[in-house]
Amino acid sequence: MKKAILVFILLNSLLLAEVKDIVVSQAFLDKNIPIVDIRTPTEWKETGIIKGSATITFFDERGAYNAKEFIAKLNKVVDTQKEFAIICRTGSRTSTVSQFLSNDLKYHVINLQGGITHLIRNGYKLVAYQH
Repeated sequence: MKKAILVFILLNSLLLAEVKDIVVSQAFLDKNIPIVDIRTPTEWKETGIIKGSATITFFDERGAYNAKEFIAKLNKVVDTQKEFAIICRTGSRTSTVSQFLSNDLKYHVINLQGGITHLIRNGYKLVAYQH
């Protein structure tokens, strides 16, 4: 009985996902972990995006969102059973969204703190958003 309980606890702990908060940097980008940019199309056009990142808006310009639609799109561009990162302008939106993805859906998500503005301040060159 004790062994069964221990196995249950171990399996349960493997199913729990945690958010990793990492300050975005060139060193992180060099790891080639999939990145999803959750900003709006207007923001993507203004600054550009990280080369190779997927663009899926979570909150629109008015702050509205459709989580079900976002998740459907997310599942098409990243393997949500593996680790992936999300980025926004400063890290505020990704802080909220990463908690939702981790706590509610058990995804292994990395919240890129500092966001696109941190990358720009540190000289990272974004690529033009092409839609």
